[in-house]
Amino acid sequence: MSAPSESPSPHRTYTERRAAAQADLSALDRVSARYANLRTLAFLAALGIAGFTFVGRLPKVWWWGAAAVMGVYGLLAVLHHQVFLREARAKLYILLNDRGLARLGRGWHEFTERGERFLNGSHLYTPDLDVFGQGSLFQLMNETATRAGEERLAAWLSAPASAAEVEARQGAARELAPRVDFRQDLCVDARVVAREKADPALFIQWAEAGPSLNAIRWARPVAVVLPLVTLAVYILEETGVLPDGSVWAGLAAQLAVAVITRRTLQAMDRGVEAGERGFVRYAPLFERVESQKFEHPLLRQLQSGLQRPGEKPVSAHFARFSRLFSFIEFKRHQFHPIVHWLTLWDIHALFALERWREAHGKDARRWFEALAELEALSCVAGLAHDRPEFAWPELEAQGPRVEATVLGHPLLDAPVPNDVSLPGPKHALLITGSNMSGKTTLMRALGCNVVLALAGAPVCARSFRLSPMQVLTSMRVKDSLERGVSYFYAEVQRIKAVLDAAQAAKGQALFLLDEILLGTNTRERQIASREVLRLLLGTGACGAVTTHDLSLAVLADEPGAHVVNVHFRDHLEDGKMVFDYKLRQGVVDTTNALRVLRLAGVPVDDPEAAAG
Repeated sequence: MSAPSESPSPHRTYTERRAAAQADLSALDRVSARYANLRTLAFLAALGIAGFTFVGRLPKVWWWGAAAVMGVYGLLAVLHHQVFLREARAKLYILLNDRGLARLGRGWHEFTERGERFLNGSHLYTPDLDVFGQGSLFQLMNETATRAGEERLAAWLSAPASAAEVEARQGAARELAPRVDFRQDLCVDARVVAREKADPALFIQWAEAGPSLNAIRWARPVAVVLPLVTLAVYILEETGVLPDGSVWAGLAAQLAVAVITRRTLQAMDRGVEAGERGFVRYAPLFERVESQKFEHPLLRQLQSGLQRPGEKPVSAHFARFSRLFSFIEFKRHQFHPIVHWLTLWDIHALFALERWREAHGKDARRWFEALAELEALSCVAGLAHDRPEFAWPELEAQGPRVEATVLGHPLLDAPVPNDVSLPGPKHALLITGSNMSGKTTLMRALGCNVVLALAGAPVCARSFRLSPMQVLTSMRVKDSLERGVSYFYAEVQRIKAVLDAAQAAKGQALFLLDEILLGTNTRERQIASREVLRLLLGTGACGAVTTHDLSLAVLADEPGAHVVNVHFRDHLEDGKMVFDYKLRQGVVDTTNALRVLRLAGVPVDDPEAAAG
């Protein structure tokens, strides 16, 4: 695997950052306690002054003193709230560094976000390679704070990227890997603005929707002119120019406008409420990205996507959105009905927000796509940071091809490494070996690392060369009583899907088949397995097949064949089976099914041994 980095170890980095965040939290707790005491003293002082003034112990002028002390109390409350916000951020930093330490061991298996919503039993490889679910690649890598970022990471793990995309992601992730501060700041900023994982889809839907107030477009100038006219009438009435009661005509007209526009304004308001979901507070998050100095072209491209030439940055647009939304939030105030009647407040507020949407709504998707891409790149960078021994794959134009040295399973704590070589089209490994010897684990290690490589991530190997390809697997086939599908037919359907996908990929595919066609008799299984392998190789694909049918080993002897026999073996030590999980050339010459049964306490005999 790659040479150790001179930068601090991941464990040291997370430990030091966690200690710093814990120290900050402790200091803030002390500050919070002081503010709490001061607030209590201010409240009691105001209450005491007001009480003594009320009973006549102090002159009435002290009412102003009580008001002043209550003003101090209000200021202390505002400052105390800022401390609460800083405490919440410190706790998030502690959590992130705890998660970082957990990823260095087996603690990441306890992470609750496992990507189950992306599970798809018919997908060509994700169910077989533990891409989603408990103990999955997604569970290990995911450190996104928005649903859009989560979906982008899932998409990268679910479909191979082109060589250009892979190389761009690698370069961007390499730059982000040592920038732990930026990656954690980005995640904390996003988590602060939403208690639950924020989903920008509803906000984008609202932003991209057409105008909502066209039906009452006439109300916009009326809302400007009518309150001014009413105010002028009131002044003229007070000065005696107009008779008493004249102002009520203007107020009645304003009430009529409020009633006529009520339904349209409420519909617009509901749409804004449904889409907002905390995005009024996203200005600091985008400002964080805008303030970075990136070197890699992909990172610069994503950053530039947040600001059009000659325009204000996205953070400024969101800051204005936040101000406009606060005007709408005024409707929660008890005096809102009166203020709206006197000023037609809601018309001004909602038309202002409509103007914002007309100016920037079409850009919202691009903003959040850039943010989602950065989140996914940060997850890839996090894997590179946490696994400095992983290698960055090298991409080949011609394929299919996969060649790895010291290959291990990326989800295992201490994988036994092996070398794997599939140097070109129509090459295959026929893997034999006894039960539990490591055959399936090797194939999953190969498949998982190809998935990581083609997502732009580093891999568990010393070196890894491959071409862009489609991964195709048949490992965990299940029958379905609900659909009335037997195990054998489910397996046939899976193999058909693999064959069709290999043909559609024009041979640019890696197939991984584990003990296929177990649902039929030995003779037919041997014939069918040979034909399936021939058909797959005929597409130009490469891959690996595990089997207990040693008769398939003859495929390596066929003229022009690129099938290589490899195997795993085991041996007995003190009556126990021992596996070294090392891949060897040739066909296995031992089996262990009877031994496994005997060790489990099943009294089976070996007829061949008895005959001998």
